[in-house]
Amino acid sequence: MDPLGQDEIRASFVNCTRGEAKGVTLPARPEDIPWEKREFLGWRDPKAPGRAYLVLPYGGEVVGLALRAAPAPKTRLRSNICGFCTTTHGLADITLFSGKRAGKAGRDGNTLGIYACGNLACCQYVRGELKSDVPQPFETLTEADRTARLEEKLHKFVARVLESR
Repeated sequence: MDPLGQDEIRASFVNCTRGEAKGVTLPARPEDIPWEKREFLGWRDPKAPGRAYLVLPYGGEVVGLALRAAPAPKTRLRSNICGFCTTTHGLADITLFSGKRAGKAGRDGNTLGIYACGNLACCQYVRGELKSDVPQPFETLTEADRTARLEEKLHKFVARVLESR
């Protein structure tokens, strides 16, 4: 992913108002983010844990999505798979993220959701920089193949959010 500045990140949001985008708490100073190891920038708002954000290149532009995070279940006895990176996690480490659709559909209250890594660190799981506490199924895919799969799933999710725009 190409490096982005704070203004570029804030301007990228397609499913919230400009005022809401101005109020977004950014994850870190942009110069501290390892952009070359990121297919997307994803983070939970440290001031409001129920909010999350995704920013990624899509169709020649940068698209940002404001999401809501459902509360984590209390049990760790079950597991689930991330809809983006396919990492298996304990149920408490998978979160249902939902976001308003772009355009009129979103203003009318239509949303779209996906179960994903609760910390939105999919790029790090794909590269083996982070490990889940749950044993993973055996995969023969290379890191490049896993990265391509991650990008494909991200782009499908963004396309569905933007459908009504």
